[in-house]
Amino acid sequence: MKIEAITLRELRIPLRHFFETSFGRTDARRVLLITTHCEGIEGWGECVASEGPFFSPEWIETAWAVIRDFLAPSLLGQRMNSAKEAAALMSRVRGHNMAKAALENALWDAEAKAKKQPLWKLLGGTREEINCGVSIGIQNSHEQLLEKIEGDLEAGYQRIKLKVKPGWDLDVLAKVRKKWPKVLLSCDANSAYEMSDLEHLKKFDEFGLLMIEQPLWHDDIFFHSKLQRELKTSICLDESIRHARDAEAAIESRACGIINIKVGRVGGFSEAIAVHNICEQHRIPVWCGGMLETGIGRGHNIALSTLPNFRLPGDVSASQRYWEEDIVEPEIEVTKRGTIVVRNDVGTGYTPRPKLIEKLTVRKEMIRSSAAKV
Repeated sequence: MKIEAITLRELRIPLRHFFETSFGRTDARRVLLITTHCEGIEGWGECVASEGPFFSPEWIETAWAVIRDFLAPSLLGQRMNSAKEAAALMSRVRGHNMAKAALENALWDAEAKAKKQPLWKLLGGTREEINCGVSIGIQNSHEQLLEKIEGDLEAGYQRIKLKVKPGWDLDVLAKVRKKWPKVLLSCDANSAYEMSDLEHLKKFDEFGLLMIEQPLWHDDIFFHSKLQRELKTSICLDESIRHARDAEAAIESRACGIINIKVGRVGGFSEAIAVHNICEQHRIPVWCGGMLETGIGRGHNIALSTLPNFRLPGDVSASQRYWEEDIVEPEIEVTKRGTIVVRNDVGTGYTPRPKLIEKLTVRKEMIRSSAAKV
């Protein structure tokens, strides 16, 4: 499989409903798509970097520049037997995991198509149906939040995750738990608290949560290990886990009981599988986190979620939760029992819609190998 050219596209897509976390509110997404052109086969990837450097130091402008100037040149003209070889070729560049993941994942898609295999089977997946939860952002009122939860439960989602921050936490959780005493409930703080909030955080134990996700600093493992000793509720680490070594350190230090794997955050499928395997060895359950992806990235999340240790419902929801019209066909749908049936078509099983993608594109650049004719 020879990489002849790489196309970068920026799309601008409004969300059906704003999404708010402790970082702020998002009404629309700037989406960076990658296409790898490999001897007549196109692989598609999505860079999950946000509009600004808030969730991570990466954002869409840094991702575009590092792909164009460093990562794409390291891949162009290369012939590889497997997409997993891309990680070593890009390793000279430190960090920029989301940019690397977009390229590597596009190559996995191309490899699956070349081998006429579903991507999930190429990754080593075993689940033919995955369990789905939802992540619900901070709302304008408690009433608006309860209304959204009710709609998602009626749609069949198996787990509700609430974004929390100081001032939007205990009262919210209490109201939700009172209305739905048996629902599988968790919360995500996106690093909104500090160890000085310990007594406040201990009160989260009252609500029978599946987990509290990333309560402390985004780059921390040590203080999470201290906090976990004080809480009955399992801590789930997200931003702190950048690669398999972080996962091993977190598990050994007992900093968490659960790990969220976001394929973009860890740099691509190869590292995501490595994190999964370490967690499986230590009997730490994992689940797949979301980053407001279109159907391109969501298809990758579905494929990853078929690996055997994805034992908890992930943030892999239906296209219609976020987009009036998704850029893949068929659109991703969730069954009434809160699952996604995994497709057996080659690649992700979801086909990009070129006309709609072109309509939404605001910036485009193709980078060619000197020997390519694309």
